[in-house]
Amino acid sequence: MDDYNNNNTDGFYSKSEDDIVQDNGTNGGYGYYPYNPQPVKPARPKKYGLGAVVLASVLSVVIGLGSAFSVMFGMGAFKNSGTSSKSGNNANVSINIDEQASSIAEAVAKKCSDSVVGIRTVTSVSNFFGGSEEEQGEGSGVVYTKDGYIITNYHVIEGVVKAGSGKIDVYVGNLDGKSYSATVVGYHISSDLAVLKIDADDLVPVEFDDSDKLTVGQYAITIGAPGGLEFMGSVTYGVISGLNRVVSTNQSVPLIQTDAAINPGNSGGALLNSEGKLIGINSSKIVSEEFEGMGFAIPSNTVKEKVEKIISKKDSDEPYIGVSISEKYTSSVLNFYGYPAGAVVTRVESGSPAEQAGIKRGDIITKFNGKDITDYNVLGEIINDCEIGQTVEVVIYRNGSNKTVKLTIASNSK
Repeated sequence: MDDYNNNNTDGFYSKSEDDIVQDNGTNGGYGYYPYNPQPVKPARPKKYGLGAVVLASVLSVVIGLGSAFSVMFGMGAFKNSGTSSKSGNNANVSINIDEQASSIAEAVAKKCSDSVVGIRTVTSVSNFFGGSEEEQGEGSGVVYTKDGYIITNYHVIEGVVKAGSGKIDVYVGNLDGKSYSATVVGYHISSDLAVLKIDADDLVPVEFDDSDKLTVGQYAITIGAPGGLEFMGSVTYGVISGLNRVVSTNQSVPLIQTDAAINPGNSGGALLNSEGKLIGINSSKIVSEEFEGMGFAIPSNTVKEKVEKIISKKDSDEPYIGVSISEKYTSSVLNFYGYPAGAVVTRVESGSPAEQAGIKRGDIITKFNGKDITDYNVLGEIINDCEIGQTVEVVIYRNGSNKTVKLTIASNSK
């Protein structure tokens, strides 16, 4: 299965999970002060003349009126801190960016709720008794184009992709609203992004902002379905807690950290700024009793770059080398057994570029076209960045040593 297409034509991410890691001959391959109170003299009551009493009364009236005016003025300022207007089917929200205003989240929600969708996946899985049963997953997505391109996380639709079959439904508005059957356009695993397509032409696309201009402390609002589609359209509010965070060894892009609540089901939903513009796609959360308020999102600039690439390649030939890669041997597993990180080859297609280059079953591809393979899922993305007909160098680990071979990229349609 190649990294942008769900047609399994290039043999990537094969279901083959044979134990093929090489055996290198070791372990089968793998100050105190005393209290002295003094008597207190009673205070003598002070006497006030009539003039003082009258003056105090006048002052109290003036102060009271001033306070009332202040309260009224303050309420007015609060109400006008975030305003919204709606015309026809399109939400046009004008937001006064006031850092003291607590109604910003409301205005952003009115502007952007129609641009965030719910996603439900259904796949068939084998059970203990040899039969099959349906497995359901739920998440969120963001409308990218008016005509039905939807952005979500790869892990939201991963079950359908790996099964090679299943059902994906996209819900617009709410769970009782209109639903659409979706197809997978493509995905980018290590950045945890995927693109779906539904048959629609009246959606409300989200507006993108430049994530490179984000600063720590600025407001952040999320919209999604925490806990599942029953809670579609939930809004949470916080700040940008950090930038350029790396939370996984398999992660290919730095993430935005926020304390706005992100829970299971928020995955694929929107992280927005106080102008209602997309600054990130919610992707993951540190789930631990020791951590609170640590959510992460893929920056909008990365999202746009990857999504445009996925869509542009949907009808194009894909680069092909002809190997199947094991999903079992992650970098941590290989490291445990004393092997370098890379992609473990489980099968080489006859007549393929890989075979012609001398790559064999059991080889670990550690570098491809000058880029390190930090985990098995990185290889497909690097290959897809290559041009058909391009000759590249591939470093493989075999029998305790590294070997460099040259390989010419082919097309998966030829």
